[in-house]
Amino acid sequence: MAASTYQPEEEPKSKSLLSGHSETELEPGLNNVLEQKSLRWIFVGGKGGVGKTTCSCSLAILLAKQRENVLLISTDPAHNISDAFDQKFSKYPTMVQGFGNLYAMEIDPTVLDADEIPNDALGDDSSGLSGLAKELLSDFADSLPGIDEAKSFMQVMGLVKELQFSVVVFDTAPTGHTLRFLSMPALFQKGMGKVTQLKSQFGSVFDQLLPMLSTGSGDDGSFRSKMQESMPAIEQINEEFRDPDKATFVCVCIAEFLSLYETERLVQELTKLNIDVHNIVVNQLLNPEQDEHGQIVCKMCSSRHKIQSKYLEQIHDLYEDFHITECPLLTEEVRGREKVESFSKFLLGTNSK
Repeated sequence: MAASTYQPEEEPKSKSLLSGHSETELEPGLNNVLEQKSLRWIFVGGKGGVGKTTCSCSLAILLAKQRENVLLISTDPAHNISDAFDQKFSKYPTMVQGFGNLYAMEIDPTVLDADEIPNDALGDDSSGLSGLAKELLSDFADSLPGIDEAKSFMQVMGLVKELQFSVVVFDTAPTGHTLRFLSMPALFQKGMGKVTQLKSQFGSVFDQLLPMLSTGSGDDGSFRSKMQESMPAIEQINEEFRDPDKATFVCVCIAEFLSLYETERLVQELTKLNIDVHNIVVNQLLNPEQDEHGQIVCKMCSSRHKIQSKYLEQIHDLYEDFHITECPLLTEEVRGREKVESFSKFLLGTNSK
């Protein structure tokens, strides 16, 4: 799919929100995702604040009704799926209350804090400078390219491989973090190259740094050897991410300029990474009250409705070969299992008022 360059229109067009679609457009709704039983990896992402978590949780619920078991993973440091389901999740898969086959987890993409570094990693002659040394080594570890994403990626994929879920839904971080996550194998190789270069320059001093880069498995082997051992599995997952039969990306946006611009950037970058993307969810659309003459009662609502209509029209024009799903702005917060499950009907193309 070749993505075109986004150029905003000067004048709003007449398309109404939450209305029907032309015959040339693909059907709205994520039914195409639900019906593709070969999918194993589904990513949901977009600009911050557009409702990614609500959509990913709702999609996970729909999948749980059709698949044997489903895992929902938050890779966003903000971690909102606990708030969405009103249930605390951790870095280990936990069953979502009310479901027998839906699990959720929130991973922490940070590396070890300085206080977590074992004292013996610094050597016998570091007693007078241990605090400073720990801080410097921790800062240095953080600066290695891809280290934080590498830890997250290895943690997630290790669990997923072990537990064998039918499908995994990722509630992703904002665009930049997500693209790095999907580029993980390349980051691994870059990070390993940096480790090799620095090791040749600093010798035994650098050897003392490696223990603090442990993946947390309890193995005393070096970080580099663990990375090398993980590469075949990571490369296999990387191939699956780029297989449209096994992976797809669902973009979530709102009908505003900045969100549309970010969506176009995301679609183009995903295309460069050869990751399938053919679904866009346009969230938080106004459905304002009208009087008997069909005029919108609220002046502010009328103004916002015109803005959204303008950008919604552009979304349909720009992504005519995508499934475009329109979801309304609700009067209440979507929080708790029942409300999330209720919202999920909008992902099926049901734009009820």
